[in-house]
This record gives sequence, structure tokens and C-alpha cells, in this order.
Amino acid sequence: MLQIDSVNVFARSHYLPLFSRLGPYDTGDLDRLLFARRPRYVEYWAHVAAFVAAADRPLFAFRMAELRRKYESDPDGWVSRHRDVVDWVRAELAARGPLRPAEIERDVRRSPRGGWWEWDVVKEALEFLWLFGEVAIAGRRGFERRYGLAVDVLGAELAGREVPRPEAIRELVRRAARAYGVATAADLADYWRIRDRRAILAAVSDLVEQGELIPVAVSGWTTAGRPTPAWLHRDARVPRRVEAAALLTPFDPMVWFRDRAERLFDFDYRIEIYTPAARRRFGYYSLPVLVDDAIVARVDLKADRSTQTLQVQSAWWEREPTPSVVDRVAEQVRQAASWQGLERLSVSRWGDAVDHLAAALPHASRHAAGPATG
Repeated sequence: MLQIDSVNVFARSHYLPLFSRLGPYDTGDLDRLLFARRPRYVEYWAHVAAFVAAADRPLFAFRMAELRRKYESDPDGWVSRHRDVVDWVRAELAARGPLRPAEIERDVRRSPRGGWWEWDVVKEALEFLWLFGEVAIAGRRGFERRYGLAVDVLGAELAGREVPRPEAIRELVRRAARAYGVATAADLADYWRIRDRRAILAAVSDLVEQGELIPVAVSGWTTAGRPTPAWLHRDARVPRRVEAAALLTPFDPMVWFRDRAERLFDFDYRIEIYTPAARRRFGYYSLPVLVDDAIVARVDLKADRSTQTLQVQSAWWEREPTPSVVDRVAEQVRQAASWQGLERLSVSRWGDAVDHLAAALPHASRHAAGPATG
């Protein structure tokens, strides 16, 4: 699952997890996988909006049904108040096939109530139909989606397939457990944003009975002074040592659940893109930096494509760095610039790690930045 986010100050979020794990790669290869004519991957509300395998879409049929009940059952809700718009948009897609919003916008016509529909209302209708599973995303132009009826995008067999709710939640919990290795019930629930704790625990119980999950206690994981129940996936392996270095997106499963990030790494993480500039502590788009088995730093990166420069807007240590750690973090910044096709580096003067990084990046220029300008 690759979470989607519109922020593009450095790179769009769905590209970054693969960079973190594979190093520099051609994002065009990923685009060809994601946006093929008959897609192997689709967008849906998995964790939040995310790319998932098309074959896995039926696992979210229960979510589609729940969202439909939630929004259609309210007589005063948006869908009920705009039923004419929803019906018209559905009919447009049925008649014309997949369309970009701009293509529908040109044909927005008068509603039966009289007066012109607002364009935002049409876009909202498309989003609700997507949440309900009637519509699928048929690719993008840049970051603009093309919406089509699910049967047209995916084919009738896949569009109509559903996995019963208990079976689907059990499979999603299995996958979260396998991805995390060891996890609490809260971890397993957050991976797919499943709010039904009773269903999560029922799935865990089934997987324990099948021998796939093993109940464990993890040192330091406590609730009200008692060990927090946790489960180890049977395929998890504890390596003798971990040798890795990576920039992580704020939307990476390694750190996207704040409680887990704090338990694993003693790392208190809040993304600050929605924080007023003067109140930012670490920067607008601060990326955690993993070295071996620890989060050692956070760096706020901005790709200034007009000058072909990767700007380190701020950089901060999570712990006292060794020379080796400084060099490894600097190397991640170099790789990030190369991956994005940027020829230059510039390091600001905001943060307790910037002077270390500037020294390790001798060809980088310096620039002023702070919470009000970063």
C-alpha cells in the first residue's frame, strides 16, 4: 500500500517508500505499473487514500458498504441533499466513459432546481461515488484524477467481487501483522484504519488459533503499568544486526502511526504542514532519517526545480551524532538530490544538524531559513 498525498514540496508521498527501501529508481517505472490501461493497482481508502493491488479491492467492500450507509442514510446529509448531482454525474460516466473533472466541468448543466451547479459540488459527488465503490480511478494526468464507473475501469468480475466483512478484516489484520512483524491491536487497527476493535481482536484470535500470530510481551510496551498485549507474526525474523539508512516520508508505515513510532524509536513525530509557519518547530515537510535501527535525524527538504537545487530547509538531530552517522545522513541527502534530478544542494542555517551536514556536503551552498520562511 502506497499512501497518496498532494504535497509535492520534495516528492509526492507514494514515490518515497520505494526510494526508502530500494534507493534511487525511475519513478516512470512505478507510473507505468500504477496507471496501465487495465490497472494492476487501483486507488482506494485503504489506510487513507492509497494505491493498492487491484486484486485486493474486494477486501474493502465492507468499507464501501459502511461509507454508503453512513452518508446515504442521513436525510439531511450531503448525498441526500445533492441526489440530483450524484445521479447526473453517474449518468455522465456511464454515457461517456472515464473522464477528468475538467472534462465534466465543461458540461455541467442546469440542475432541476434551477440555477447553476457549483463545480465543487460535482467534484464532491465524484468523491462520494469513489468511496462507495461505484467509481474507480482510471489513471491521472499529472495529479488530476480520471474517474470512471468501476465496471468500466476494472471489468465486471473484479468490480462486482466482494469479500465478506469478517474474512476481509482477518486478511487485512494478517497482512498488517506480517508487515509490522510485531504489533499491538492498535497497530493492527491503524494499518488499515479499521475502527472496530472487537473485529480486530476476533481476527487476532483466529490467527492465533491458526498459529500465524504468537502472543508476546515487548519490553517497554506497557499500558497502565501492565504489559501491552502484542503479537509476533510467525514469519518475523529478528536479525543479529540492522544495517540500513533511509529517508522516510511522513506517510510511511514505519512512522505513520505516532504511538507506534514513539514505542519503537522514542520518536515524537508531528507533520507540520498544517502548523502556522511561525509555530513550526522542525519545518514544513520534515522527513525522518533512519540509520540502522534508530531514527537519528529529521530533515526538511524542498526541491527548487527552477534552480535545480535540493534545499535542506532545516535539519535536526534526535541524538548526539557520530561522524559515521553524519556521513550517512549526508549521503541520503545526496541520493535524494540525484534521484530527483537536481544538480545542486543548499543547506540552511536552521537546526542543530545543518552545520554538520554542510561540512559533510562540501559542494553545498548555504541559505537562510527559519520557521517563518521554511
